[in-house]
Amino acid sequence: VQEVLGYLPPSIQRRVAAGLQIPTAKENGVVSFYSFFTMKPRGRNQIRICLGTACHVRGAQQNMDALEQRLHIKQGECTADREFSIDVVRCLGACGLAPVMTINDDTHRQVKAVKIDAILREYKPENDSSKEHHDVCKN
Repeated sequence: VQEVLGYLPPSIQRRVAAGLQIPTAKENGVVSFYSFFTMKPRGRNQIRICLGTACHVRGAQQNMDALEQRLHIKQGECTADREFSIDVVRCLGACGLAPVMTINDDTHRQVKAVKIDAILREYKPENDSSKEHHDVCKN
């Protein structure tokens, strides 16, 4: 369900629980336990930026700052067009490639803040490459 909608709002969680014939609390416990489930809207392109020790030492915070400035969103938010969302992780298991971030299933290694715009352009729809979005998705 999350793959189709992008997130799991409460109304959908209730329907899933009913369909599985389990208590809503049990279904919600699974959704809230696993970090890859979300109850908030996520962007079509999900950015996960590592702020673990190796990545932090090698400039991950500057990358995070550049992402927030470029996309006009903060950690846990998504752009109004639902193209991008940003989440922080503590380790992506690629410390030798630090600083690392992933966008969807793609791993970007040794990322520098000056390369953020070029990386984001790879994921923007071609007909929307010059448009900036300043609003944030709301639940």
